[in-house]
This record gives sequence, C-alpha cells and structure tokens, in this order.
Amino acid sequence: MIAKTAYISPQTTLGEHCNIGEYVCLLGTCIIGNNVTIEPFSIIRDSVIGDNSTITSSDITSANIGAHNTVGPYARIRPHTITKDHVKIGNFVEIKNSTLASGVKVSHLAYVGDATIGKNTNIGCGVIFANYNGKEKHKTVVGDHCFIGSNANIIAPVTLANHTYICAGTTVTDNSKEHDFVIGRSRATTKPNYAQKYWEET
Repeated sequence: MIAKTAYISPQTTLGEHCNIGEYVCLLGTCIIGNNVTIEPFSIIRDSVIGDNSTITSSDITSANIGAHNTVGPYARIRPHTITKDHVKIGNFVEIKNSTLASGVKVSHLAYVGDATIGKNTNIGCGVIFANYNGKEKHKTVVGDHCFIGSNANIIAPVTLANHTYICAGTTVTDNSKEHDFVIGRSRATTKPNYAQKYWEET
C-alpha cells in the first residue's frame, strides 16, 4: 500500500508487499526490498532498504540497510552506513560512515561515527563514539558480543576485542583484550544534610 501523499522518485525500485506511509519521500535512486514498511514522514535518499525492514519517521541518506532491521523513530542514518541483518537502531540515534554487523542493537540516544561494530554487540543509551579531535577523524573497531554501557565515551582511535564489557559512564581511551571488563568512573561523595544547608544559603 502506498499513501496518496507519499513521493516516490522515478529512479526508486519498490519490492512486493511494501507499505509506504503518509508524507514519505523516497528521493534519488532507492532500492526498497520486499515486505518493507516505511512509516509516515520518513525521508530516504539514494539508499537500499532490505527485506522485512521497518523505518519509522527517520532520515536515511546514502546508506545500505539490511534485512529485518528496525530504524527509528527519529533516527538519522548518514552516508556510508551499512547495517547487516537483524539490526536495531532506535530513537534519536545518529550513525555515520559505520558498519554494523548482524544483531547489533543501538536502541536510543547514541552517536556512532566512523566505526565498525561486531555482531550481537549492544550499545547503550547515550553512548558517544568520539571520532573527531578537532583536526582529524579517527576510527573505532568493536568486536563481536561486546556490551557498551550507558553514557560511555569511546575515544577514537581505539579497538575493543570480542566480548569486551564497558561499564556505564566509562571513558575508553585504550584498546581492550578479549573478555576485558573496563570501568572508569569516580565514586560519589555523600555529604549528610548538606542539601538542606545548600538550599537555605541560596
């Protein structure tokens, strides 16, 4: 089914049994696979969307999205991004110039730039791949079956081996070895009754 308000460029190829929602724009040369759902207000330019994938209110440019992917809502997929099968890209996630292997999950509020992510790796909420130092872009390589906890900062260039576990709130600057458990955060200091004093002084 194609909504009446959808725009599909003449260069776009649609597979069978696709659902194209209201105000969707398929611009340039797009290849849309079979059984694909593109929900309202999505904009896709010069990209490939694999079979059985769902795109929800997202912006995709010059990317190759694999089969059985879910993207969005409100994700931004920038040029030279490749995702393999069964990848989840959630709300307010931005991905640029990166390859995500099968089973990768980036569920919400994360930035992945100039990275290669191994299969079945989980990237938590608020994770930032810091790929730019003000002068040059650098690359991050993450192995298979890794866990990157919420609000971690991955400072490129860095390589994380298979099965690496990055604890929430950790800033990573060094390579890891397989099965490393990486934690780098300051312990909180509690000052009893200080909150009351603070508010009384302000």
